Amino acid sequence: MNYTSEEQMKALRKALEEKQGQDITVIDIREISDLADYFIITHGNNTPHVDALVDAAEEAMNKLGVDCRSREGLRGGRWVLLDYNDVIVNIFSKEDRMWYDLERIWRDGKLVQTDSEDQ
Repeated sequence: MNYTSEEQMKALRKALEEKQGQDITVIDIREISDLADYFIITHGNNTPHVDALVDAAEEAMNKLGVDCRSREGLRGGRWVLLDYNDVIVNIFSKEDRMWYDLERIWRDGKLVQTDSEDQ
């Protein structure tokens, strides 16, 4: 079954929430970039937490049958990027998230509300 980018984004957001991803931000970039439809940005409290968030995201997309097009960063790294073509997930350490400040870079995108009823 083919899932829309919105369905993929919601599955990823839910998986990250279940693993207590910190300050999950979803940005709709469809109107400002051809790169993807959504950016998801979150951070973990420590290295094992970052690794757990990566595992949760990968498991959620495996359940949907969506392959990761590209993966940047390493286990225990400070920033892991998972590219699912239409949805790009950025999982940071807290310090690196503040340093790179992707929310500022993509501020022209539209923030997606995280209403629990749409999950």
